[in-house]
Amino acid sequence: MKKMPVLFIGHGSPTNAAEDNRFTESWKLAAREIPKPKAILAISAHWVTRGLRINDSEKPKQIYDMYGFPERFYQIRYPACGDSELAHKAAALTGALPDNSWGIDHGTWAVLTRLFPEADVPVVQLSVDGTLNAEEQLEAGKKLQPLREEGVLIFGSGSIVHSLEHVDWNMDSGYPWCLNFDREVMEKITSGDYAAAADFQKLRSYTPDVFTTPEHYYPLLTVLGAAGADDRVRVFAEGSTLGSISMTSYLIGPQSA
Repeated sequence: MKKMPVLFIGHGSPTNAAEDNRFTESWKLAAREIPKPKAILAISAHWVTRGLRINDSEKPKQIYDMYGFPERFYQIRYPACGDSELAHKAAALTGALPDNSWGIDHGTWAVLTRLFPEADVPVVQLSVDGTLNAEEQLEAGKKLQPLREEGVLIFGSGSIVHSLEHVDWNMDSGYPWCLNFDREVMEKITSGDYAAAADFQKLRSYTPDVFTTPEHYYPLLTVLGAAGADDRVRVFAEGSTLGSISMTSYLIGPQSA
């Protein structure tokens, strides 16, 4: 089976599940470049645990982990099945423990509704281990690399800059400090310097304003860890919104992809 790419998407607001804009259009275009996966292993910023956890249910529940949005967004259904065989393979590679107390949250389904709207690809969600530091997140991703050879799309959902306390609902771009950090991370990723992206506090543009806690950044590092040295990096969405939310997204895969 053809080796699958890895994918990171800056997911932004849950409203992106149903509203068309320049970012969701880019998601749909990127999906056309991805061979249909056998299954998807999703790492969402919205499931943070102590120790790594994985959902191995054949019928994972859909989690509406957002508050204060119009009712229609709570009516969106994404009835993807699970894949217990994949979950157990990923658990064997990473040491993750089965945990079905969560499910597929909006960090996953709000994006997959635009990528694979038929919900006909099994989805397994892996947590973000909040006890690991950034470098360890990168190393954890490396353990997932063999799954790419089995037709599994490794998909991270988060945001390179995610600072809700600085959100300005009237802004359609980002503050200078948001854009500068986003661009510097992009420079490191496109040059293949994933270790520098993981050592983000040493980047010249870093400021504590980019995120109060790093759980939205960590899925990016897991995805970068799962990427190979020979993979081609493509930035298929670039930019920020609401002042302090990065929407920049990456598709990283074989040169022929």
